[in-house]
This record gives sequence, structure tokens and C-alpha cells, in this order.
Amino acid sequence: MKRLLICFSALVFLISCGKKDEFIPRNFNSVEIETILEDSTLSIRAIILLDSNSLAFAANRNTYGLYNIKLDKWLVSEHNYDSLPLEFRAVAHTISDFFMLSVGNPALLFKTTENGTMGLVYEEHHPDVFYDAMHFWNDQEGIAIGDSIDGCLSVIVTRTGGELWGKLSCNDLPKAEAHEGAFAASDTNIAIVGDHTWVATTAGRVYYSPDRGHTWQVFETPIVKQLDTEGIYSIDFYDALNGFAIGGDYTKPEGNSANKIRTNNGGKSWKLVGQNQYPGYRSCVQYFPNSVGKELITVGFKGIDFSNDSGSSWKHLSDEGFYTVRFLNDSVAYAAGKGRISKLTFKE
Repeated sequence: MKRLLICFSALVFLISCGKKDEFIPRNFNSVEIETILEDSTLSIRAIILLDSNSLAFAANRNTYGLYNIKLDKWLVSEHNYDSLPLEFRAVAHTISDFFMLSVGNPALLFKTTENGTMGLVYEEHHPDVFYDAMHFWNDQEGIAIGDSIDGCLSVIVTRTGGELWGKLSCNDLPKAEAHEGAFAASDTNIAIVGDHTWVATTAGRVYYSPDRGHTWQVFETPIVKQLDTEGIYSIDFYDALNGFAIGGDYTKPEGNSANKIRTNNGGKSWKLVGQNQYPGYRSCVQYFPNSVGKELITVGFKGIDFSNDSGSSWKHLSDEGFYTVRFLNDSVAYAAGKGRISKLTFKE
């Protein structure tokens, strides 16, 4: 009897621990939106949290800025280079440096210098050059991707903390489809988990590297992609297996057929979810932190939407339009769009 009681007690302990650790998805019903930066001349598609107290952005009109969350203070500057009108749609950071990359020809990549200014570390001239997104694997290795040139995607990589960047040869990349590139809509065409990297393209394909950009393969997806304005606009991975991507056609933003896809095998295969259900076109999707891949948010110029079942169904939270979003914690995020950056607080 004593042995039976011990076994029963152990079983109760294991069951109670399992219940205690089980994640229950939240059911957000609203989002509180507080604008922290407003400038009608700016179009802001690239933001990043440098740490728990600092938010950085780069935008059009040569403009970039840093926000101190604790002090609620902004430092906004313009970076002038050869009198060029620069538009930045990709940013990234390491523990010591901030990076911003311009779109169009020439492509110019800048990083912070020892005196706090922005110094040029990469330059590329070509009629078709157009870089779309940037990300770092660690403090030494980073990647930026752009539209295809000479038969392959444009991929530049640094292994020196951003001091030196080199472009991968087309011999080391899958062959691009005609005019294949990426949408520079939210700086979320690249997803990284550990050494794994996924790149989403206008052709509705996902490029995958298991080894920080040394080798590549490409996977097809069922997302809508017949027109030049269709394809994958944003991709995110919660872990090395579970990912989500969204897109559609920004010229027909209500279209919600074949614009949301999900994988549970690291991107090798994708299936359509939320077919013919809201939302339609969105420019950015992100997983909520600490949500075991259940909770997702999308933003676009038509509003904000939430899912708590890994993207199978969605709830429309707001008509407020944004281009991109990044999480501070599991209930607070920052979003940027036309003329503003806002703090989003999600509420049940």
C-alpha cells in the first residue's frame, strides 16, 4: 500500500506539473495604440529593438533615429552621402553596431563608427540593384538580400562583424526565376533561428540555408504568385520547424485566397491556412514571444490582425495601418508605417 501511495503521489505531481507548464493561448480583443513619433514626410518600413530600452529606425529622406524607451526621448538625424536622396528599408544590429541599407542604385550599407556617425561599409552599382532586408546570425555574421541580378538573388554576407561584406556568387545560389526578388515592404523577408535561415521571395519561393548562408536550397510554396504584385511579403519562424508567411497583392488588399501559409517541417513543405478568411494582404507577420508558436500578429496598411491557433483563424483588432512590427515582450510591440511609429499594447 505504501508503494502504491508513493506511485500515486508521483503521478499526481507529474500531471500537475504538466498542467502548470501547458501554454494556454491568449485571446486578445483589442490593441492600445500610442504614437511615439510622428512625421508626415516619412515612410518607415524598417525598425529594430537594439535592447530592452532602445528602438532604432531608418526611413526615406536620408532619415534614421534612436528612441530611448525608458526616457521617452528621440534622437533623429539625416545621413547625407554625395547629395543622394537615400531611402532605407533594411536595418540590423550587433551588440556594438547599428546598420542601415538603402534601396535602389547605388546600394549603400552604413554602420556606426567609433565616433558615433554612420560609415559606408558596402557599395554596389547596377541598374537592377535593390536590396530588401537584412539580418544578423550573431555579432560577427550577417546577411542582406536583394532582387535577382544575372540569374540569382543578390545576397551579401559579412563574417567580420559588418566591417567587410562580400556578394555570393550565382554558382553558390539556386537559379532565380525571371525577375525574382523580394518585397521591401517591412524588412521581414529574412527569418533566422540559430544557424537556420529562410528568405521569402516575390516568386512565392523560400530559400533555405542550414549553415548561416554557406549552402542553399529552395522550396516551392502554394502562396498566390501569378502577378508581379503577388508573392510572399513577410516570413517568420518561431523555432527551427515552425514558420508562417503572408502576402497577397497590395493592389487588391482585400484578397484573402492563398495568401497565408504555414510549415511545421522547417520550410520543406507549406500548406495554405485561413483560406478565404480575413486578413487579406499584409506586409508583416511576427510570432508573439513565448507563445510556443501559437500566437501571431500581422500588420499592413489595412490594419492589425491576431491569431492564437498558429494562423488557422484570425481576429481583426484594428483598422490602423502600419508596415512593420517588432515585439518588446509578449504583450507590447512597436509598429511603424506612413508618418509614424507607435507602441502597441495588446489587451484581452
